[in-house]
Amino acid sequence: MLLVFLAGCGGGKKEDAAPPAAQLQTITLGLMPDVDSIPFIIAEEKGYFKEEGLTVTLKHFKSAMERDSALQSGNLDGAVSDMLAEAFAKAGGFDTVITSLTTGSYKLVVNKDMAAASLQDLKGKDVAISKNTIIDYVTDRVITEGGLTAADINKVVIPQIPARLEMLQNGKITAATLPEPLATVAVNSGAKVIKASEQLGLNPGVLLFTTKAVQQKEQEIQAMYRAYSKAVDYLAREPMENYIDLLITKGGFPQAVKGVLTLPQYKKAAAPAQKDIDDVIAWMQARQLIQQKYQYSDLVDTRFVR
Repeated sequence: MLLVFLAGCGGGKKEDAAPPAAQLQTITLGLMPDVDSIPFIIAEEKGYFKEEGLTVTLKHFKSAMERDSALQSGNLDGAVSDMLAEAFAKAGGFDTVITSLTTGSYKLVVNKDMAAASLQDLKGKDVAISKNTIIDYVTDRVITEGGLTAADINKVVIPQIPARLEMLQNGKITAATLPEPLATVAVNSGAKVIKASEQLGLNPGVLLFTTKAVQQKEQEIQAMYRAYSKAVDYLAREPMENYIDLLITKGGFPQAVKGVLTLPQYKKAAAPAQKDIDDVIAWMQARQLIQQKYQYSDLVDTRFVR
């Protein structure tokens, strides 16, 4: 009987000593001052990352150049980015991959003193952009839809988004393409929207990760997407007044968006459409920004959003 008792105790000790589940590694994400980044800010503030046992460090950038530099220097695992940045990274030998779309909105707006009613009125005028970025791409697609060409406008390169907004508000440029929420700030100060990306069905914003992160942090990225989905559900059910102060404080959104910002209808993470990738690659090749015609599988990894 004593032997049986001791054997039972021994079994209990062995069970108690079972190793704990492996702890998830930290993910570091780069965000831009746009509405694509809002679900990540919500996921952090509401504890959705923690619920998944995950630590996510969010780093905020004012320009695509700053974000891409941080990504390429190894300071980020992933970033809210765009399809163009992914193709540029591939062409430059930097190994990243698109893991899903994000939900964004980009608007071509004219300053309050410009009596422009249509895109045709922008012929020969200054339009502020960030060169060879999603902003440049959306601008070209928008003006083409209006019957103009890239040669019909004078593109003024202003990489930092807040500086682009400021110059528009001060009347130093005629028009600018801005992401939300800064497009709303411009409109609230008198600017007028000529055309929005969603009117054309454009959604080139994406979340991308380094290939190293995808290979070494697959469980972490899966956990991040589960938290992202919870944030999307939160945004769908909660009135904006319950979190707008958070976006201003944590997201770096200007105070002027309070009471006037309209958010897009956020969707659960999904893979980009083949046509959207093909259109971006064709635009980049036509401008000799890249030489190789990348295939969908070269740029997109759908394992996290199947």
